[in-house]
Amino acid sequence: MQQRVNSPNGLNSEMFDGYDASRTFDEAFESSGMARGTYQRIIERFAGLDAVEHQRLESLVADEFRRQGITFTVYSEDAGTERIWPMDLFPRLVAAAEWDELARGLSQRVAALNCFLADFYGGECEAIADGIVPRWLVVSSSGFERNAVGISVPHRAHCNIAGIDVVRGADGCYRVLEDNLRNPSGISYVVENRAALAKVCTWLFDDHAVQPTEQYGQMLRSTLESMAPSGRDSPHIVLLTPGIYNSAYFEHAFLARAMGVELVEGRDLVVDDHTVYSRTIEGLVRVDVIYRRIDDDFLDPVSFRPDSALGVPGLLGALRAGSVTVCNALGNGVVDDKGVYPYVPELIRYYLNAEPIIDNVPTFMMWDADQRAEALGRLNELVAKPVGASGGSGVLIGPHASQQELHAARTAIEAEPREWIVQELVQLSTLPAFVDDRFEARHLDLRPFVLTGEKTEVFPGGLTRVAMQRGSMIVNSSQGGGSKDTWVLAREAL
Repeated sequence: MQQRVNSPNGLNSEMFDGYDASRTFDEAFESSGMARGTYQRIIERFAGLDAVEHQRLESLVADEFRRQGITFTVYSEDAGTERIWPMDLFPRLVAAAEWDELARGLSQRVAALNCFLADFYGGECEAIADGIVPRWLVVSSSGFERNAVGISVPHRAHCNIAGIDVVRGADGCYRVLEDNLRNPSGISYVVENRAALAKVCTWLFDDHAVQPTEQYGQMLRSTLESMAPSGRDSPHIVLLTPGIYNSAYFEHAFLARAMGVELVEGRDLVVDDHTVYSRTIEGLVRVDVIYRRIDDDFLDPVSFRPDSALGVPGLLGALRAGSVTVCNALGNGVVDDKGVYPYVPELIRYYLNAEPIIDNVPTFMMWDADQRAEALGRLNELVAKPVGASGGSGVLIGPHASQQELHAARTAIEAEPREWIVQELVQLSTLPAFVDDRFEARHLDLRPFVLTGEKTEVFPGGLTRVAMQRGSMIVNSSQGGGSKDTWVLAREAL
């Protein structure tokens, strides 16, 4: 049953009329309809607007994004459609103490995954030998890269930029939904969301001390500088992009500009005597660190896909010679594999001798016959995911699926159990989002970014993605979701 939400100080606003905060954990409102303390001032601010003014502000933000060419591609439509990046104006707030705990858990998780990658590709394979993770599972992963074995990585930091997707369930607890340690995207939208909101709604920040976001470029550059081969002072860094037709090209250009480094394509680099050089108008300049936004298979046509026109011939040889560092390292896809995901809590215990600060979503491993039988018997209550997919592709949400879809999923899982996991359905937390002429509860997740080189830092904020369809749990922008500015409070609201 829906409840009318009462704004603080007794203010009843049509903007929140009928807002339902009772179905799961709502970030802004108690289930009774009373505002949570962290959100009280923000709710007052938006309750003071009318729908016409809110729509005017939305148009100003969209115009700002359009002017800068900030777009994304919707793949759920018949043909990929380029659209202006969607941002809902009502921000997500995270209290300082809550963020500190979340950051500790994210740092812990990435540290354990880096330990595993260094252990596995370094050749020791101690976690496998001790039975923590099955060897067959790792080497059968589409993300396993045999060419990465034996390549030394500075600080044993194979993942320098991680995007960890976390969700909050009905109990209000954070859980990790997915690890992204290959080429996580979205940070440019985090920074641009803040810039646009601060420009259009300056008054919205008057009541809060919010940690800034514009420092990401310098944070990333410092991380990459620390990954330079030994003895290379003032390292030369480049960002390697597939080119202007890539759907994330805006982000590539944004990050290169924010760091003050060259944005290059494969044809701009050359390898000579196992050393990488950048072609410039002043001649060849040695490259020490490559922040690549190209998948493993396309990096070097000599060693990987011979038909790739995106990579750099001879790059693998330079990597083996230790003359250049590629960030993120080759082969990180083994821990992006959702099949390895269920083992991460044990990897934390194994490498760090600590209990996980942020737990996984309860997961059934389909290659285990008993777990498979239990999950398939309850598939209409659960979520089935292909282990190698991303962006919400191929995900089946049992309660929303037809009998035909459930049958097709059971058949696919039985045929290739290694290619699937099944998870308990998390009723994602909700937050107000403006729909038509008022605010409605919409489900959301959060992708914080963790940078690791000589040290580990968690960027204060992250990409909050929101499902813009009522009741939908699919928040990915490529599937029609939107975003919110994420505020990590430097102190509690005034």
